Amino acid sequence: MSYVDGFVLAVPTANKETYRKHAEAAAEVFKEYGALNVVECWGDDVPEGKVTSFPMAVKCAPGETVVFSWIVWPSRAVRDQGMDKAMADPRLQPDQNPMPFDGQRLIYGGFETIIDL
Repeated sequence: MSYVDGFVLAVPTANKETYRKHAEAAAEVFKEYGALNVVECWGDDVPEGKVTSFPMAVKCAPGETVVFSWIVWPSRAVRDQGMDKAMADPRLQPDQNPMPFDGQRLIYGGFETIIDL
């Protein structure tokens, strides 16, 4: 079964195009190192919760949009090797591809796929 890295973050709405370019460049690197698929989703219908929600999780401020993304890898082993290589790649370093969002509010995790229909 495949392995998935998932991400939720808040991006200044004015940075949408800058973020898209940043994510597209990063996706090329991840795919080069073994990712099968990279998906970036710009929040369109992301309600604020009373107890918990995507906006609350990333402390989304006025003028920011929630982004939900994931990377699909063939396996955890491929992901571990690919992610190590990607994080060391100069194309993903802040001086080459600066993050157009507050990385301290980025939520991420790795997930073992248990159903894929």
